[in-house]
Amino acid sequence: MEQVVLLNESGEATGVLDKAEVHHTDTPLHLAFSCYLFGPDGRLLLTTRARTKKTFPGLLTNSCCGHPAPDEDIMTTVPRRIRQELGAEISGLTLVLPRFRYRAVMDGIVENEMCPVFRARTDRDPVPDPSEVDSYEWVDWTTFAEDVRGGRRAVSPWCAEQIAELTALGPDPLAWPAADESLLPPAALRKSVA
Repeated sequence: MEQVVLLNESGEATGVLDKAEVHHTDTPLHLAFSCYLFGPDGRLLLTTRARTKKTFPGLLTNSCCGHPAPDEDIMTTVPRRIRQELGAEISGLTLVLPRFRYRAVMDGIVENEMCPVFRARTDRDPVPDPSEVDSYEWVDWTTFAEDVRGGRRAVSPWCAEQIAELTALGPDPLAWPAADESLLPPAALRKSVA
């Protein structure tokens, strides 16, 4: 049974809850991550969430999102979830937005996460798990970011908010500076409590 790490407003772990029980109309704050994967040609991998997912089904979003397991370091979580969801290996995993946080609602279901954002590279097309991802596409970062910010391309709420912050890091995503890991929520800095 997959579990998520619950947080207080300071980002400290307060316990765990089964993932199947955490998302509802009053979702508690919990720890997550987002990752933006770039291919050898510098294009961004976008995914469309599986239509069977409980939260935000069928929406176009960034490459991969997920939740660290209790007692799992977030730097271990990201490549693990990318292998599970996309069948891909990564390199150059870099923390870029350590303090990203959002709350969003769709069809009465709430997402409420402290969600550090990472960048990584991959050298091949994904082989998505259909229970997680309906489809994928590779896009030019600059065009994609401009289209989202200009309202010409719809994406998940967290992806739209992240793009606003990521573009402030500079025009070349492969040159975004690494963030200080000490700025992560405390629950992501060390092993979480179960």
